[in-house]
Parts: sequence; C-alpha cells; structure tokens
Amino acid sequence: MTTTQLVSQIQRKKSFLCIGLDVDLNKIPSHLLEEDDPIFAFNKTIIDATHHLCVAYKPNTAFYEAYGLKGWRALEKTINYLNENHPDIYTIADAKRGDIGNTSSMYAKAFFDDLGFDSVTVAPYMGKDSVEPFLAFEDKHTILLALTSNLGAFDFQTKNVEGVELYKQVLETSKSWRNSENLMYVVGATKAEFLGDIRKIIPNSFLLVPGVGAQGGNLHEVCKYGMNDSVGLLINSSRGIIYASQEDDFAQAAAKNARELQMQMDEILSK
Repeated sequence: MTTTQLVSQIQRKKSFLCIGLDVDLNKIPSHLLEEDDPIFAFNKTIIDATHHLCVAYKPNTAFYEAYGLKGWRALEKTINYLNENHPDIYTIADAKRGDIGNTSSMYAKAFFDDLGFDSVTVAPYMGKDSVEPFLAFEDKHTILLALTSNLGAFDFQTKNVEGVELYKQVLETSKSWRNSENLMYVVGATKAEFLGDIRKIIPNSFLLVPGVGAQGGNLHEVCKYGMNDSVGLLINSSRGIIYASQEDDFAQAAAKNARELQMQMDEILSK
C-alpha cells in the first residue's frame, strides 16, 4: 500500500487509528478456547467489529511466536483474512527485526512476500545494512524504532552523543539511506513533548505512535505536536480496545472503545 492510499483511507474513515492484535490466550474470553484456532477466532471477531473504525492493524509477532507453529498459522490466517476481506486496511508486522545483509533480506521476504504485510517494524542499531534490505521492497514500508514509549528508552535513545541526542542522529542518518522515502518511524505517545523536534527532522514522514490509553499517552498532545499536513500519524491502541471486556460482549466492547477514539480523531481532523 502506498502512502497516498493510506492518506485516502484516513480521510474517508475520519480516523488514523491502528489496532494492535496482541493476543494472549490468558486474556481472551474463555469460550473461544474451545475453538480449533482460538487466536484467529478472537482476531476475526475483533476485526469484524472494528474494521470500519480503524485504518491499520498491528499484530505483535511475539504473541504468535510464543505459541509455536499454531501461533504462526494463526498469524498467517489473520493477515490473509485482512488482505482478502479488507485490502484497503494497512497492515503492520510488529516484529522489531534487526540484523544485517542476507538475514535482513530473508526477514523482509518473510513478512512482505510470504505473509503479505504492508510494513514491518525494524530496529536501527546495526545501521543501514540492516535496514536497506527492507527498504528495497516496492510499495512496502519499514517502520524504524526512533523514540519508544518504554522507560528504558532513556537508557540510550535520549543520550547525548557529541552534543546531539541519539534518537535525533538515528532520524537524520536514516534520511540518507537508499529508498528512505519508504521509512516510517515509531515514536511513543508518552514522548509527545519530543515530537516538535522530531518533526523538524522528518516533517513529512508517517509516525506510528503506540502508548495511547493503557500506557498513559495523550491523543491530543500527540496530535498537537506530531500531526502534519497529511495527518502523518497512526495512533496505536492494543489492550485498551481488544481487552475492553473478557466476556461474551468482548467484540461490542472493543468496538465501543475504538469508536470513542475514532470520534476524538474525527473532531481533531475537523479542526
């Protein structure tokens, strides 16, 4: 999916909501455990209830890899269901890969060619030869970890290196990589005060912003400092939507919480 197509979907749905599909079998409604594939059954129901309210879905692959082959098959069924039934929705493999050369090429092939995701999250620590293999895929995006929402982000990402914070060096350097126009960036919602400086470096790039809701990020603050002329934001909510209820009404509860966020986004866009 191209950025133009993503922006068109945002305008049409009046939403820039991304829903994280981070499935923990200990948290889903107990009756789903009787299904042949409870992970996919949960995802399908959430997707059916919320697809009109969001523009992207983001499965965190760790929640599938933890269940071995069954989990990976459920991930494959989930992405196939999205691509077949909702091809206009943007898909993100939250895999946080980061290796070099042929290994990165194989990771990229797995998520882009085999599974058919639109994008994948990648760690930049090993530099351009760990990221450029992902960027080589046409109409696919690589979402670089820039400034994350966790407390440990302050261990390295905000440290001054020769007078410049490391995350700013990552942003600036990444612009010189081959096919850098295919880059997006992860910036945590709990770091909203940093967004002004970030936009000075990458004014036109899309930002994937986790941390709104359960982690304490504020939607209005993120939009105030991070939104650009084409919106340029994908606001992710996972637990706050998919685990809004663990009862039989879990799909309706998820849709209710997604609708509340979408309505806030509609109001922001209208201004």
